[in-house]
Amino acid sequence: MTAELADNEVLSVLRTACLAVGLDPEGAELLGLSENAIYKLPGDVVVRISRTGQRTAARREVDVARWLENSGIQAVQVIPHIEQPVEVDGRSVTFWRELPPHQHGTPAQVAAALKQLHALAPPADFTLGELAPFVRLEERIEAASILSDGDRQWMREYLAELRQRWDELPEGLPWCVIHGDAWVGNVVSTNDGRVILLDLERTSIGPPEWDLVHTAIKQTSFGWISAKQYAEFCDVYGYDVTDWVGFGLLRDIREFRMTTMAAQSATENPKDREQAAHRLACIRSDCGPRPWSGWRALS
Repeated sequence: MTAELADNEVLSVLRTACLAVGLDPEGAELLGLSENAIYKLPGDVVVRISRTGQRTAARREVDVARWLENSGIQAVQVIPHIEQPVEVDGRSVTFWRELPPHQHGTPAQVAAALKQLHALAPPADFTLGELAPFVRLEERIEAASILSDGDRQWMREYLAELRQRWDELPEGLPWCVIHGDAWVGNVVSTNDGRVILLDLERTSIGPPEWDLVHTAIKQTSFGWISAKQYAEFCDVYGYDVTDWVGFGLLRDIREFRMTTMAAQSATENPKDREQAAHRLACIRSDCGPRPWSGWRALS
């Protein structure tokens, strides 16, 4: 499918979903196109359109947002009085309040938000489910047409190895409510002084170390933040995940997820092909020891 056809398909889904809930899709502005397509409507409404087959994740994200709001946790909020997600051609569409002006949270702000989230008792009126660390990875590998047969086979074998290691995950902190994708872009700081959690579709019950490893690898794997910033993160949370015997496994899974995401993106956006190849070379140990240079955000 060409990018133009994909865009037309997503726009058709947007129009159908908006009309189904009484919103006007005219003037919609594309904000982002990655794992989800994100549009802004006039009137401060943001629309998220999933890839196909993501109804369960979308339903959970809506439930989690409402639960967090009722629990006093600052998080992105759904538009009230709309029954969602809306299903159109296998895609799940959800409707959200636009955030005020904001920027990525600092490592210390991420730590404070995670500490508050991890202290919550699980919701009583719906089930979060357990963390699924390998969700969508097989699909990404098989759909990534940029991969050679050899690269694809290596990724399949490495995924199998990671699954086996996960089955032997060492004991760590008590499992709790986790965000599931707690990088700084999903924990933002608003100009009015709030720290807000975004992208709640992977919220689940799991090891809190899974959330902590996101920030740790920014220092240990990529050098994106300084040692001082990482120390501040650990001080605020009260724990350094790199001291845990299971850190290497969670680091490897996170790096692998980031690599499959780049392969998926590069299949749709040729600008990301070099980045996908570089990430794959790094995790295959072709680029020397960590921290690796050259990892950058996808287009």
